[in-house]
Amino acid sequence: MRRLFCDGVSVGCTLDWPQPSPAVVKTLLLALLLMAATVRLPATVPDTVVLLHGLGRGTLSLKRLEVALRAEGYAVCNLDYPSRSGNIAILAESTLGPVFAAAPAVGPRIHLVTHSLGGILVRQYLHDHGVPPALGRVVMLAPPNEGSEVVDRLRSWKLYQWINGPAGLQLGTGPDSVPRALGPLPAGVVVGVIAGDHTINPLFSALLPGADDGKVSVAATHVAGETDHLILPATHTWIMWRGDAVDQVSTFLRDGRFAR
Repeated sequence: MRRLFCDGVSVGCTLDWPQPSPAVVKTLLLALLLMAATVRLPATVPDTVVLLHGLGRGTLSLKRLEVALRAEGYAVCNLDYPSRSGNIAILAESTLGPVFAAAPAVGPRIHLVTHSLGGILVRQYLHDHGVPPALGRVVMLAPPNEGSEVVDRLRSWKLYQWINGPAGLQLGTGPDSVPRALGPLPAGVVVGVIAGDHTINPLFSALLPGADDGKVSVAATHVAGETDHLILPATHTWIMWRGDAVDQVSTFLRDGRFAR
């Protein structure tokens, strides 16, 4: 008789079976190998893409990107956050903090794709925490990386303050500009910036120097340390819905460069 033990405690007994012959062992091993060859192994866990909308927008604004990236095999998280309810530092911590808090240092990467204010939240988070081990590549669509003169002109208006909240007041070009105070990107981060140079708002464009997208000048989308920069014939509001912008986002996430 042979007793069975679980954590050192006897739980029962079995009969002693005769030892199998070498031929039987070889046959069983071959059968197991053949079975393993026919079992479908789980696919590699895909990278995740986190989408961050702009000021006063929502997840619907990035829906086309969400659908396209899912079709390419990414796990996509289209995050909604209360962009009008806090300043940039608070929004960055409450939005991106949970994303990276539980992310493993080794494993699938977390890419970030942002529109407008979303890009500034990423810069704020990197400024405060450095580059998370799980961070993959970052694509910023129409980011006010050097602030916007439109904010300088409108920030004293009560209506502007009510519509855009605390973060909206921090996106100007003056001494209290958060984007300008954040400085260059930290070493090691791979960031592609897509700017638009078409406008449907001539009043705002009159406040902006050079080519612009109706809210941010092309020059102001640059940030020191960026990996690549691309200009498309797009407006600030609708750049994320353009097919060429979606294609370029996909290309950068895959190659670390835009296609030309």
